[in-house]
Amino acid sequence: MNSVAELLRDAKTIAVVGMSHSRFRASQGVSYYMQGAGYRIIPVNPALTEALGEKAYPDLESIPEAVDVVCIFRQPQHVPEAVDSAIRIGAKAVWMQQGIVHESAAAKARAAGLFVVMDQCMMVEHQMLGL
Repeated sequence: MNSVAELLRDAKTIAVVGMSHSRFRASQGVSYYMQGAGYRIIPVNPALTEALGEKAYPDLESIPEAVDVVCIFRQPQHVPEAVDSAIRIGAKAVWMQQGIVHESAAAKARAAGLFVVMDQCMMVEHQMLGL
């Protein structure tokens, strides 16, 4: 994977770590948009049973299918745990949403062969690329 465009063209399944129960939160809005664009959205939040019509999982390791992108909507201090889980499940990429930066977790993900995006909104990038 060499670019955001390539990632968004090739990805099919996005696990959203930190999916909110509130439809007014960015995690719901971005996920709703990406779902409408044809991606399979898998909510990850131990406090949810479902979101956007999809079964929610308490953690990445509980998801019974392959995940292409782990999209993180958590505070920076929680990013290393999400990255470690993304590596364990064999995700292809980690996407830290706008406002989320964690350099050492990003370096660890890259070292494990994952494509990394930080501090960018997946929905905005998808729209700008016209995908």
